Amino acid sequence: MPPSGFTDHHSGHAPSRLPSLTGMRFVAAFTVFAVHVLLTPIFADRSLQMFPAPGETAMLLWQTGFMGVSFFFILSGFVLTWSVRPGQSTRGFWLRRFFKIYPNHLLTLVAATVLLGGVSQMPLDLTAGVLNALLVHSFFPQMEIWTAFNSVSWSLSNEAFFYLLFPLLWLAVGRIRPERLWRWAGVVVGVIFTVPLVAPLLFADGPWDPLTRSPYLEFWFTSKFPPVRLLEFVFGMILARIVLTGRKVPLNLGAWLLVTAVVFFVAPYLPLTYPQVAAMVVPLGMTIATGARADLAGRRTWLAGRPMVWLGEISFAFYMCHLLVLNYGHMLLGGGSWDTPAALGIVALLFLASLAVAWLMYTLVEKPVMRFVRSRRAARTAEPAAAAEPVAVSSSG
Repeated sequence: MPPSGFTDHHSGHAPSRLPSLTGMRFVAAFTVFAVHVLLTPIFADRSLQMFPAPGETAMLLWQTGFMGVSFFFILSGFVLTWSVRPGQSTRGFWLRRFFKIYPNHLLTLVAATVLLGGVSQMPLDLTAGVLNALLVHSFFPQMEIWTAFNSVSWSLSNEAFFYLLFPLLWLAVGRIRPERLWRWAGVVVGVIFTVPLVAPLLFADGPWDPLTRSPYLEFWFTSKFPPVRLLEFVFGMILARIVLTGRKVPLNLGAWLLVTAVVFFVAPYLPLTYPQVAAMVVPLGMTIATGARADLAGRRTWLAGRPMVWLGEISFAFYMCHLLVLNYGHMLLGGGSWDTPAALGIVALLFLASLAVAWLMYTLVEKPVMRFVRSRRAARTAEPAAAAEPVAVSSSG
């Protein structure tokens, strides 16, 4: 049975706002946008194309997609742990998470269905559609399932799995003694680094995936399968407790951003499936932890500025809509390839269009839904308080 509510294991309550981390969210979303640009044949330059064979520059930039998604998974565990408050109910937590992610997912799923069936005239797979609607599609290794419709939603399938387990995970992570948190962080990272070694033993002699330069089933297992990606989420949870309990964090945000950049260029040359997740997990996690420490200390970073915070607020909507805008925007513009200067202009145009759609989704869907959820929560909290007040008795008559 899941716990009925959350127990506070923090040493005091943390401020709820982490503006630097909000700004980082958009940087991560943009890296995924950049990868999907390469999957759209906008550039005539062969080195910037992924098909029919990946060019050298494209292969290096391909790493940004892995980095962006890994960042989101670690950040999700970090932020949810950061925001735990004593007494909040498990049911209330699940409802808030559902209303946070599902309306945008449903909207883009419907849009993808209309565009695929109506514009592209492609046959629609009912089974894939149902699994997608239920957010369980990343559990299935078949590419035609986890990439169906709005293919970026595979990561949302992982997030839904994380949210489902979070109350139980909190029972364990919340009880780790502060002096042992770094030890447990190391254990989780060690398991993440073991996954690429185990994958070939589980999936021997599978078909080769030229994009990831690894057997396809190993690629799916290490980069899509929710129980495996749960490790990054748990790493983020432990890092949040490290910061909340005042444990020492080595280096600062600037240093870890530099380390992240260095590892990014080294990762594609690592063996097996290490480039997909394991290589980047420590620098990304430490970037998040040091960003939170900077916010706690009141140090202003460029990531915490108003423009980046606004972009971070619409980053989920941007992530959910950008691939549809890229694919069908490219089709609307003729579906061709352009020389690099013109292609960059097309990319900028599609980026701005994605931002505009994301802003509309955030303003008209995401924000009103969350405002409604908060108002309902406040009303339920106020009812018991009102019932507990003494009844006023008139002295007249």
